[in-house]
Parts: sequence; structure tokens; C-alpha cells
Amino acid sequence: MAESRKFDLVILGSGPGGYVAAIRAAQLGMKVGCVERDKLGGICLNWGCIPSKALLKSAEVMWSFKESKEYGITYDNLTVDFKKVIKRSRDAANRLSQGVEYLFKKNKIEKISGNGKFASKNTLSVTDNYGKEVAQVEGKNIIISTGARSRELPGIKIDRKKVITSTEAMLLESVPKQMIIIGAGAIGAEFAYFYNAFGTRVTLVEMMPNILPIEDAEVTAQLEREFKKQGIDILTDTKVESAAASGEGVSVKISNKKGSQELKADIALVAVGIQGNTDNIGLENIGVKVEKSWISVDRATYKTSVNGVYAIGDVIGAPWLAHVASAEGIRCVEGIAGVETEPLDYNSIPGCTYCQPQVASIGLTEAKAKDLGYETKIGRFPFTANGKAIATNEAVGFVKLIFDKKYGELLGAHIIGHGATELIAELGIAKKLETTPYEIIRTVHAHPTLSESVMEAAEDALGHAIDI
Repeated sequence: MAESRKFDLVILGSGPGGYVAAIRAAQLGMKVGCVERDKLGGICLNWGCIPSKALLKSAEVMWSFKESKEYGITYDNLTVDFKKVIKRSRDAANRLSQGVEYLFKKNKIEKISGNGKFASKNTLSVTDNYGKEVAQVEGKNIIISTGARSRELPGIKIDRKKVITSTEAMLLESVPKQMIIIGAGAIGAEFAYFYNAFGTRVTLVEMMPNILPIEDAEVTAQLEREFKKQGIDILTDTKVESAAASGEGVSVKISNKKGSQELKADIALVAVGIQGNTDNIGLENIGVKVEKSWISVDRATYKTSVNGVYAIGDVIGAPWLAHVASAEGIRCVEGIAGVETEPLDYNSIPGCTYCQPQVASIGLTEAKAKDLGYETKIGRFPFTANGKAIATNEAVGFVKLIFDKKYGELLGAHIIGHGATELIAELGIAKKLETTPYEIIRTVHAHPTLSESVMEAAEDALGHAIDI
């Protein structure tokens, strides 16, 4: 008979939503159990955010070698051990997964290994990979944090060998000569940068008019120019009709205003289309409402349609971001514990793309602000006028700030350039505090730093930037 365990809170899934929620709940005095079928940390830590950033750092180093003459440095016989590049990313993921294990032990959180499925609204049946029940786990409350996965799209046959997902893209044993990337969102753009850096001829295909289609139009135009300079082929306003293995490689059929065309490559990476991991966890057994694979919740409390059952992270739908899942997890358990908290402001979520130049943003784009009826003041500052950027040879890009003309409140911030994903944090705080350009300007920024460009963009919005 399977072992029965009881907890104040049970969490199904240990990704950046689940493990953070578990730790916060433990801090609040709850007895916490976490059901996980694989390594702690979920997709983000093991197969997404962390290992992909390790790969991108290797690509950045590769570009530094390619441009080293500009720094007065030359070398002979540059070689790449691609297997070691991949191994380094796996080592980073494993190290952080072990870190989560340490945090679970520190906070007395019990990990229950296996596949969890609702037997009742308060009980999960946990089975091993052979379907044998290994535990019955009961919780006064249960949080679903099972994440999402790639979804196979019509006409695109993912075989994980020639037509692959981001998971397989992090494990290739050698650099392909040619790669077609379907989808130019953050994942597609990052892998385009990575494989191009190591010599792959990359074609980036996007159905929308711009790459990174959710970003500000000025930013995406700049990134497209830089990618083309790097040698990446870009096809926007282009629909993928089909993609499948063909002979030794792949065949991708596309259509756009120029007509239909067949593209050939060694590998096709599908970087578009995901679905929530809501199947095979017994939601139908207890009546949790699901719409198109996403669990429906109250976004203030993360309650599902079933009392005592909550859901957070990618499984409840966009935005599919690790830091959003973590923020939701903390708010969810604080609400369960009766601790005063505040709803998450989904209009103030930073978005980051870690190619080079990096892209980061928060709040409204210029187009969205106009659609909502705002009169705006916009400030821009190019890194070509920033001393630190010039000194480090990282002068590509700019900072763009969007303020409400009537009240001066910061509505949106958009950065493209080296270090953009770090610089955006200042503007996240500024937006949280409903900052106007005056507060940014009167905050003394150290010199020389890239962050001075934020201050000068705010000055530009008022018409008195110093260095442009």
C-alpha cells in the first residue's frame, strides 16, 4: 500500500513558481510537500533560463574573439570545443538544481518524487514512471505549478532530431551548417544569435512584421539591423506552411507576399507555440476549469474553480516568464496564509531577451500608449553618446522612455544594447513608484556608466539632454 503523507500545502511542480512558493510557505510556518517528476527547478532552471544563458555567454565570448582586433588583441588558431560549450551549460543547470535541493532541506520542505495526479481536491496520487503508486499526498491546500511545453503546430512535424525544440537545441553535439528557426520571439532570437556566433547559417522566420513582435517598433528595427550585420537571414511577414525531416536535413515550406518557397537546412528549430501542462494530472477528476490547456484562475488570489486548489506560472497562461511565476507563487501562498499582500501588476512586468545586443522593456510601447489615448513625452538617448559604451566598444543601441504628458508618470521603458537586461531594473523600480522624469534626472548616476543613458533619456523627454 502506498505511503500516505499529510501537509498544510502541497505543490505540484518545482519550477520557479513552485519552488519559490514552497520556500515562502515554509517561511510562513506551513508544512510543505512538493511533488516533482524530475529535477528540482523545473524547465526554467534545467532546460530554459539558466542553461540557455550559459550558452549565450559562450556566444558572447566567441564574438569577443572575432572582434578582438578592435581592442588591440590578436591570436592564432582559434578553436571551439562545442561539446564543452554544451557541457558548461548543463553544469550551470545542475549546480543550481542542487542549490534548490539545499534550500528545500534548509526550509524543511519535503520533495516527493514522481508523477502527481488528483485523486480528490485535497489528495494527489503519486506514481513512478512505470505507473506504480508510490505515495498518497494530502494537502489542506494544493498549488498547481506544472508549467508549459512546446506545442506541435499544424504542418510542423517535430521529431526532436531534425525538427527540434529549444530543449534539443541545447544538446546538439555539433554545430549545424544551416538552421532555420521558426518564430522570432525571445527564444528564437536568442538561439539565432547563439548558433550564428559559432558559424551556423541561420534563417529566422517570423509571421509578424517584426522580430520580437511584442517589443517597441524602434527597438525591433534596430535589432533586425544588427542581426543582419551579424549575418543572420531574416524573413518577416512570412508564414511557415510545413516543416519536416527530408533526407539528411529538413524542408520548410514558407509563403509571403513574394509567393511560396521551400527552404532547406540541416536543422529546423521550432520556437513558437506552447501549451499548458494540464493533461494527465487529474484536473477532470475534481472539476478544475481549463480553457485551451490553460487553468483559469483569479489573478489576484490564484484560486481555481475548485476551493483549496490554486494555480500559478506558465500553466495559467501568458506572460510565460519565470519571474512572473515566482511573483505569483509568493502572492499565492501569502494569501493562503492570511498575510497582507498586493496583487501583481501585470502591466509592470520586465521582459528580457539575452541575445547581443540585449533587449529589455517594461510597460507600454509607444504604439500601445497612443492606442490607449495617452499624450506622451518621449525621451531617447543613444549609447553612441555614452562614455562607458564607447570605452567598452558596446555603443550599439539606445534607451527610450515614454512618459504621460499630463502627469509625467513613466508609462514604459525600452532598452536595446549591452547590459540592457540589467539596466531595466532601475526603471522597474521607477515605474513601481510612479516616477516622473524629474526624479530620474535628480538621481545622481555614477560616471562613467551605461545607466547614465537612463538619466539622459529622461532629460531628453524634457528637452534638455546634456550629451546629445
